[in-house]
Amino acid sequence: MYNNIKVIAFDADDTLWVNETYFREAENEFAELLSKYETKNKIDQELFMKEIENLKFYGYGVKGFVLSMIESALELSNYKINPKTLEKILNIGKEMLEKPIELLDGVEEVLEKLQGKYKLIVATKGDLLDQERKLEKSNLLKYFHHIEVMSDKKAKDYQKLVKHLDIHPSELLMIGNSLKSDILPLIEIGSEAIHVPFHTTWAHEEVTDEEQFTSNYKTVLNIKEVLPLF
Repeated sequence: MYNNIKVIAFDADDTLWVNETYFREAENEFAELLSKYETKNKIDQELFMKEIENLKFYGYGVKGFVLSMIESALELSNYKINPKTLEKILNIGKEMLEKPIELLDGVEEVLEKLQGKYKLIVATKGDLLDQERKLEKSNLLKYFHHIEVMSDKKAKDYQKLVKHLDIHPSELLMIGNSLKSDILPLIEIGSEAIHVPFHTTWAHEEVTDEEQFTSNYKTVLNIKEVLPLF
């Protein structure tokens, strides 16, 4: 089916290893810390809006998330937040950055089988230092020819990647968990994509039913299911 493919790109967070789960846990801790000021629902909503507002300043990743938590805490408390609480918020972020890497089922088996047959790369967004640290901890670096940490994952960003790799868009296949970031932009530029859903999705990555069902991509429930497709 994928006879033309030369490069297979893998998303990192929630495709190779667990990530979004830790953000949900951090959000719950944050809501607990601010529970005397607002309801959990309101705190979650305010934090999400602050994260979206701050993407243009901080990009994606834990550090931007922590700064958004601090800003939200100041505003939600009407600037009366205890400095000790701010310190606890900073510690939530440090704990997230120190989390062990939990590889998702089948990842290493897939990389082993595809290595040598295709050029394998990582195409992820987030904080450069954090993503490099996670890749190092994962022991997966040996499988990849190239690591691309992107500031965003829109069609134009993938076009730049294709140009950098010196291939035609039809020679690139992306494997990832986010329809919005890993699948639909690839279809748009004429590349192939395989969707491997993760049980938790950040609201910012969700797409409409129309977007979900009108694009030509494959969905598998476990990454190991990609192997028979090659």
